[in-house]
Amino acid sequence: MTVSGFRTIIRFVKVAMTMRRLLSGTMVGALTCGLMQAQTAPQAPNPDSFYKLGPDSLEQGGVPRGEIRGPFTLPSSAYPGTQHTYWVYVPAQYTPSEPASLMIFNDGQAFKNPAGNIRAHNVLDNLIFRREIPVMIAVFINPGRTPEQPEPTPQNWGDKDTNRPTEYNTLDDRYARVIVDELMPALGKDFNISTNPERHGIGGASSGAIAAFTVAWQRPDDFRKVLSIVGSFTNIRGGHVYPELVLKTERKPLRVFLQDGRNDNRALAANGNYDETRDWFYQNVRLMEALSKKGYEVNYAWGMNRHGQAMGGAILPEMMRWLWRDHPVSTDPRDMTERSLRSPAAKN
Repeated sequence: MTVSGFRTIIRFVKVAMTMRRLLSGTMVGALTCGLMQAQTAPQAPNPDSFYKLGPDSLEQGGVPRGEIRGPFTLPSSAYPGTQHTYWVYVPAQYTPSEPASLMIFNDGQAFKNPAGNIRAHNVLDNLIFRREIPVMIAVFINPGRTPEQPEPTPQNWGDKDTNRPTEYNTLDDRYARVIVDELMPALGKDFNISTNPERHGIGGASSGAIAAFTVAWQRPDDFRKVLSIVGSFTNIRGGHVYPELVLKTERKPLRVFLQDGRNDNRALAANGNYDETRDWFYQNVRLMEALSKKGYEVNYAWGMNRHGQAMGGAILPEMMRWLWRDHPVSTDPRDMTERSLRSPAAKN
Protein backbone atom coordinates (compact mmCIF):
# COMPACT_ATOMS: atom_id res chain seq x y z
CA MET A 1 0.00 0.00 0.00
CA THR A 2 1.27 3.42 -0.88
CA VAL A 3 1.70 6.21 1.60
CA SER A 4 -1.06 8.21 -0.06
CA GLY A 5 -3.42 5.24 0.12
CA PHE A 6 -2.65 4.76 3.81
CA ARG A 7 -3.34 8.44 4.47
CA THR A 8 -6.66 8.13 2.63
CA ILE A 9 -7.67 5.25 4.88
CA ILE A 10 -6.73 7.22 7.99
CA ARG A 11 -8.77 10.19 6.82
CA PHE A 12 -11.75 7.89 6.15
CA VAL A 13 -11.51 6.37 9.65
CA LYS A 14 -11.35 9.85 11.27
CA VAL A 15 -14.39 11.03 9.31
CA ALA A 16 -16.30 7.90 10.29
CA MET A 17 -15.45 8.37 13.96
CA THR A 18 -16.47 12.05 13.82
CA MET A 19 -19.80 11.13 12.20
CA ARG A 20 -20.37 8.51 14.88
CA ARG A 21 -19.76 11.04 17.64
CA LEU A 22 -22.08 13.55 15.97
CA LEU A 23 -24.80 10.98 15.50
CA SER A 24 -24.46 9.79 19.10
CA GLY A 25 -24.63 13.38 20.33
CA THR A 26 -27.71 14.02 18.23
CA MET A 27 -29.42 10.93 19.60
CA VAL A 28 -28.48 11.82 23.18
CA GLY A 29 -29.60 15.39 22.59
CA ALA A 30 -32.88 14.18 21.15
CA LEU A 31 -33.42 11.88 24.09
CA THR A 32 -32.51 14.63 26.55
CA CYS A 33 -34.80 17.08 24.80
CA GLY A 34 -37.59 14.54 24.86
CA LEU A 35 -37.13 13.94 28.57
CA MET A 36 -37.10 17.67 29.26
CA GLN A 37 -40.27 18.12 27.21
CA ALA A 38 -41.91 15.29 29.10
CA GLN A 39 -40.91 16.83 32.42
CA THR A 40 -42.13 20.30 31.45
CA ALA A 41 -45.26 19.23 29.58
CA PRO A 42 -48.15 21.48 30.61
CA GLN A 43 -50.42 20.03 33.26
CA ALA A 44 -54.16 19.84 32.74
CA PRO A 45 -55.63 23.19 33.78
CA ASN A 46 -57.25 23.53 37.18
CA PRO A 47 -60.96 23.74 36.32
CA ASP A 48 -61.50 26.19 39.18
CA SER A 49 -59.35 28.74 37.33
CA PHE A 50 -62.11 29.26 34.78
CA TYR A 51 -64.53 30.70 37.35
CA LYS A 52 -64.04 34.39 38.10
CA LEU A 53 -65.99 36.83 40.23
CA GLY A 54 -68.09 39.19 38.16
CA PRO A 55 -69.07 42.83 38.77
CA ASP A 56 -71.94 41.88 41.08
CA SER A 57 -69.45 40.30 43.50
CA LEU A 58 -67.10 43.28 43.62
CA GLU A 59 -67.33 46.71 45.19
CA GLN A 60 -68.83 49.18 42.74
CA GLY A 61 -68.54 52.94 42.80
CA GLY A 62 -71.75 54.72 43.69
CA VAL A 63 -73.28 51.68 45.39
CA PRO A 64 -74.14 52.29 49.07
CA ARG A 65 -72.28 49.84 51.23
CA GLY A 66 -73.82 47.97 54.08
CA GLU A 67 -72.22 47.70 57.47
CA ILE A 68 -70.86 44.46 58.94
CA ARG A 69 -71.28 44.55 62.70
CA GLY A 70 -69.60 42.22 65.14
CA PRO A 71 -68.22 39.82 65.99
CA PHE A 72 -70.88 38.77 68.46
CA THR A 73 -70.89 35.66 70.63
CA LEU A 74 -73.93 33.42 71.00
CA PRO A 75 -73.87 30.85 73.84
CA SER A 76 -75.53 27.58 72.88
CA SER A 77 -77.88 25.41 74.89
CA ALA A 78 -78.36 23.06 71.92
CA TYR A 79 -74.66 22.19 72.21
CA PRO A 80 -73.81 22.86 75.87
CA GLY A 81 -70.40 24.35 76.44
CA THR A 82 -70.08 25.79 72.94
CA GLN A 83 -70.58 29.25 71.51
CA HIS A 84 -71.10 30.65 68.02
CA THR A 85 -69.39 33.71 66.64
CA TYR A 86 -71.42 35.71 64.15
CA TRP A 87 -71.45 38.99 62.26
CA VAL A 88 -74.49 40.92 61.07
CA TYR A 89 -74.67 42.64 57.69
CA VAL A 90 -76.96 45.68 57.80
CA PRO A 91 -77.69 47.15 54.35
CA ALA A 92 -77.51 50.88 53.86
CA GLN A 93 -81.22 50.82 52.97
CA TYR A 94 -82.38 49.18 56.20
CA THR A 95 -84.77 51.16 58.36
CA PRO A 96 -86.24 49.83 61.62
CA SER A 97 -89.69 50.94 60.53
CA GLU A 98 -89.79 48.33 57.73
CA PRO A 99 -89.45 44.56 58.37
CA ALA A 100 -86.40 43.23 56.54
CA SER A 101 -85.85 39.85 54.94
CA LEU A 102 -83.19 37.56 56.41
CA MET A 103 -80.37 35.53 54.89
CA ILE A 104 -78.04 33.38 56.99
CA PHE A 105 -74.69 32.05 55.75
CA ASN A 106 -73.02 29.15 57.56
CA ASP A 107 -69.22 29.22 57.73
CA GLY A 108 -69.67 32.97 57.95
CA GLN A 109 -65.94 33.69 57.97
CA ALA A 110 -65.69 32.37 54.41
CA PHE A 111 -68.78 34.07 53.01
CA LYS A 112 -67.79 37.53 54.26
CA ASN A 113 -64.06 37.23 53.51
CA PRO A 114 -63.26 40.43 51.55
CA ALA A 115 -60.47 38.66 49.67
CA GLY A 116 -62.28 35.33 49.25
CA ASN A 117 -64.09 33.78 46.32
CA ILE A 118 -67.64 34.50 47.57
CA ARG A 119 -67.77 38.06 49.03
CA ALA A 120 -71.46 37.81 49.80
CA HIS A 121 -71.60 41.28 51.34
CA ASN A 122 -70.67 42.83 47.99
CA VAL A 123 -73.38 40.78 46.26
CA LEU A 124 -75.92 42.00 48.79
CA ASP A 125 -74.85 45.63 48.35
CA ASN A 126 -75.16 45.49 44.56
CA LEU A 127 -78.38 43.49 44.26
CA ILE A 128 -80.25 45.35 47.00
CA PHE A 129 -79.25 48.68 45.43
CA ARG A 130 -80.72 47.62 42.06
CA ARG A 131 -83.91 46.16 43.59
CA GLU A 132 -83.02 42.66 42.38
CA ILE A 133 -83.44 41.24 45.87
CA PRO A 134 -85.30 42.70 48.84
CA VAL A 135 -83.70 44.70 51.62
CA MET A 136 -82.33 42.04 53.93
CA ILE A 137 -80.33 41.55 57.07
CA ALA A 138 -77.65 38.88 56.61
CA VAL A 139 -75.87 36.87 59.27
CA PHE A 140 -72.45 35.29 58.83
CA ILE A 141 -72.27 32.62 61.52
CA ASN A 142 -69.34 30.33 62.28
CA PRO A 143 -69.67 26.76 63.57
CA GLY A 144 -69.74 26.32 67.32
CA ARG A 145 -66.63 25.95 69.42
CA THR A 146 -65.67 25.88 73.07
CA PRO A 147 -64.04 29.08 74.41
CA GLU A 148 -60.65 27.33 74.33
CA GLN A 149 -60.90 26.27 70.69
CA PRO A 150 -59.66 28.48 67.84
CA GLU A 151 -62.01 30.54 65.70
CA PRO A 152 -62.40 29.13 62.17
CA THR A 153 -60.49 31.03 59.49
CA PRO A 154 -60.37 31.04 55.67
CA GLN A 155 -57.42 28.63 55.95
CA ASN A 156 -59.00 26.38 58.61
CA TRP A 157 -62.77 26.03 58.64
CA GLY A 158 -62.67 24.12 61.91
CA ASP A 159 -63.34 20.51 60.94
CA LYS A 160 -60.57 19.21 63.21
CA ASP A 161 -60.81 21.60 66.13
CA THR A 162 -64.40 22.91 66.43
CA ASN A 163 -67.92 21.50 66.60
CA ARG A 164 -68.37 21.86 62.82
CA PRO A 165 -68.53 18.14 61.88
CA THR A 166 -71.18 17.41 64.51
CA GLU A 167 -73.30 20.47 63.89
CA TYR A 168 -73.21 20.56 60.13
CA ASN A 169 -73.24 16.90 59.08
CA THR A 170 -75.64 15.33 61.60
CA LEU A 171 -79.26 15.02 60.46
CA ASP A 172 -80.90 15.92 63.78
CA ASP A 173 -82.57 19.19 64.81
CA ARG A 174 -79.91 20.59 67.12
CA TYR A 175 -78.32 22.99 64.67
CA ALA A 176 -81.79 24.13 63.62
CA ARG A 177 -82.34 24.95 67.29
CA VAL A 178 -79.19 27.10 67.26
CA ILE A 179 -80.50 29.10 64.31
CA VAL A 180 -84.21 29.30 65.16
CA ASP A 181 -84.31 29.20 68.94
CA GLU A 182 -81.03 30.93 69.82
CA LEU A 183 -79.92 33.18 66.98
CA MET A 184 -83.30 34.47 65.81
CA PRO A 185 -84.36 35.83 69.23
CA ALA A 186 -80.98 37.56 69.58
CA LEU A 187 -81.43 39.22 66.18
CA GLY A 188 -84.99 40.23 67.04
CA LYS A 189 -83.73 42.38 69.90
CA ASP A 190 -81.83 44.68 67.55
CA PHE A 191 -83.50 44.42 64.16
CA ASN A 192 -86.98 44.46 62.66
CA ILE A 193 -86.97 41.17 60.76
CA SER A 194 -90.02 39.85 58.96
CA THR A 195 -91.73 36.90 60.65
CA ASN A 196 -92.81 35.50 57.28
CA PRO A 197 -90.80 32.27 56.64
CA GLU A 198 -90.92 32.99 52.91
CA ARG A 199 -88.60 35.89 53.67
CA HIS A 200 -86.05 33.74 55.49
CA GLY A 201 -83.18 32.03 53.64
CA ILE A 202 -80.13 30.07 54.70
CA GLY A 203 -77.10 28.84 52.77
CA GLY A 204 -73.63 27.43 52.97
CA ALA A 205 -70.85 25.56 51.22
CA SER A 206 -69.80 21.92 51.64
CA SER A 207 -70.90 20.75 55.11
CA GLY A 208 -72.32 24.22 55.68
CA ALA A 209 -74.65 23.60 52.74
CA ILE A 210 -76.12 20.35 54.06
CA ALA A 211 -76.49 22.12 57.41
CA ALA A 212 -78.51 24.85 55.70
CA PHE A 213 -80.75 22.25 54.05
CA THR A 214 -81.22 20.46 57.37
CA VAL A 215 -82.30 23.69 59.10
CA ALA A 216 -84.98 24.30 56.46
CA TRP A 217 -85.94 20.62 56.39
CA GLN A 218 -86.37 20.56 60.16
CA ARG A 219 -87.99 24.02 60.42
CA PRO A 220 -89.88 24.83 57.20
CA ASP A 221 -92.16 27.14 59.18
CA ASP A 222 -89.10 29.32 59.84
CA PHE A 223 -86.88 28.94 56.74
CA ARG A 224 -87.96 28.23 53.17
CA LYS A 225 -85.06 29.22 50.95
CA VAL A 226 -81.88 27.12 50.73
CA LEU A 227 -78.63 27.96 48.92
CA SER A 228 -76.18 25.06 48.52
CA ILE A 229 -72.63 25.27 47.13
CA VAL A 230 -70.87 21.87 46.71
CA GLY A 231 -73.19 20.49 49.40
CA SER A 232 -71.93 17.51 51.40
CA PHE A 233 -75.03 15.34 50.90
CA THR A 234 -72.76 12.34 51.39
CA ASN A 235 -72.17 9.67 53.97
CA ILE A 236 -70.12 11.72 56.40
CA ARG A 237 -72.83 11.23 59.01
CA GLY A 238 -75.59 9.77 56.87
CA GLY A 239 -76.37 12.75 54.62
CA HIS A 240 -76.64 10.53 51.54
CA VAL A 241 -80.13 9.44 52.67
CA TYR A 242 -81.73 12.78 51.88
CA PRO A 243 -83.01 11.77 48.40
CA GLU A 244 -84.92 8.86 49.93
CA LEU A 245 -86.22 11.09 52.75
CA VAL A 246 -87.41 13.65 50.22
CA LEU A 247 -89.27 11.04 48.19
CA LYS A 248 -91.05 9.41 51.14
CA THR A 249 -91.90 12.61 53.05
CA GLU A 250 -94.77 14.96 52.32
CA ARG A 251 -93.50 17.86 50.24
CA LYS A 252 -92.36 20.85 52.26
CA PRO A 253 -92.65 24.50 51.11
CA LEU A 254 -88.95 24.88 50.29
CA ARG A 255 -87.12 26.53 47.41
CA VAL A 256 -83.63 25.08 46.81
CA PHE A 257 -80.71 26.06 44.57
CA LEU A 258 -77.98 23.40 44.28
CA GLN A 259 -74.53 23.98 42.76
CA ASP A 260 -71.79 21.41 42.29
CA GLY A 261 -69.06 20.37 39.87
CA ARG A 262 -68.03 17.22 38.06
CA ASN A 263 -64.57 17.43 39.62
CA ASP A 264 -65.86 17.58 43.19
CA ASN A 265 -64.78 14.73 45.50
CA ARG A 266 -65.77 11.61 43.53
CA ALA A 267 -64.95 8.79 46.00
CA LEU A 268 -62.51 6.96 43.74
CA ALA A 269 -59.70 5.37 45.74
CA ALA A 270 -56.20 4.83 44.37
CA ASN A 271 -56.95 1.11 44.03
CA GLY A 272 -60.01 1.84 41.90
CA ASN A 273 -62.61 1.12 44.56
CA TYR A 274 -65.66 3.39 44.48
CA ASP A 275 -68.15 4.35 47.20
CA GLU A 276 -71.12 6.14 45.69
CA THR A 277 -72.29 7.32 49.11
CA ARG A 278 -69.12 9.45 49.32
CA ASP A 279 -69.41 10.86 45.80
CA TRP A 280 -70.30 14.56 46.19
CA PHE A 281 -71.38 15.20 42.61
CA TYR A 282 -73.42 12.01 42.31
CA GLN A 283 -75.23 12.66 45.57
CA ASN A 284 -76.02 16.27 44.59
CA VAL A 285 -77.52 15.02 41.34
CA ARG A 286 -79.54 12.41 43.24
CA LEU A 287 -80.93 15.08 45.56
CA MET A 288 -81.83 17.33 42.63
CA GLU A 289 -83.66 14.47 40.94
CA ALA A 290 -85.56 13.60 44.14
CA LEU A 291 -86.58 17.21 44.75
CA SER A 292 -87.69 17.57 41.13
CA LYS A 293 -89.68 14.35 41.19
CA LYS A 294 -91.40 15.42 44.41
CA GLY A 295 -92.43 18.75 42.91
CA TYR A 296 -90.13 21.11 44.84
CA GLU A 297 -89.04 24.49 43.54
CA VAL A 298 -85.49 23.49 42.69
CA ASN A 299 -82.82 25.00 40.50
CA TYR A 300 -79.31 23.70 39.93
CA ALA A 301 -76.04 24.42 38.14
CA TRP A 302 -73.45 21.75 37.41
CA GLY A 303 -69.97 22.94 36.45
CA MET A 304 -66.46 21.54 36.24
CA ASN A 305 -65.26 22.85 39.60
CA ARG A 306 -63.48 20.96 42.33
CA HIS A 307 -64.58 20.92 45.97
CA GLY A 308 -64.59 24.59 46.84
CA GLN A 309 -66.38 27.86 46.22
CA ALA A 310 -64.92 28.82 42.83
CA MET A 311 -68.04 28.32 40.75
CA GLY A 312 -70.49 28.90 43.59
CA GLY A 313 -68.92 32.28 44.30
CA ALA A 314 -69.01 33.22 40.64
CA ILE A 315 -72.73 32.47 40.31
CA LEU A 316 -73.83 33.55 43.81
CA PRO A 317 -75.56 36.68 42.42
CA GLU A 318 -77.71 34.56 40.12
CA MET A 319 -78.46 32.06 42.88
CA MET A 320 -79.65 34.93 45.09
CA ARG A 321 -81.77 36.44 42.31
CA TRP A 322 -83.51 33.13 41.73
CA LEU A 323 -84.11 32.35 45.40
CA TRP A 324 -85.51 35.83 46.11
CA ARG A 325 -87.29 36.42 42.80
CA ASP A 326 -90.75 36.71 44.36
CA HIS A 327 -90.23 39.90 46.37
CA PRO A 328 -92.94 42.50 45.66
CA VAL A 329 -92.68 44.31 42.33
CA SER A 330 -94.79 47.18 41.01
CA THR A 331 -95.68 47.21 37.31
CA ASP A 332 -97.02 50.77 37.39
CA PRO A 333 -94.93 52.75 34.86
CA ARG A 334 -95.58 55.90 36.92
CA ASP A 335 -94.14 54.34 40.07
CA MET A 336 -90.89 56.26 40.13
CA THR A 337 -89.85 54.66 43.42
CA GLU A 338 -89.95 51.26 41.75
CA ARG A 339 -87.92 52.60 38.85
CA SER A 340 -85.23 54.14 41.02
CA LEU A 341 -82.14 52.65 42.58
CA ARG A 342 -82.43 52.12 46.31
CA SER A 343 -80.93 54.97 48.26
CA PRO A 344 -79.58 54.67 51.78
CA ALA A 345 -82.10 55.02 54.55
CA ALA A 346 -82.39 58.44 56.14
CA LYS A 347 -80.26 58.81 59.25
CA ASN A 348 -82.16 59.51 62.46
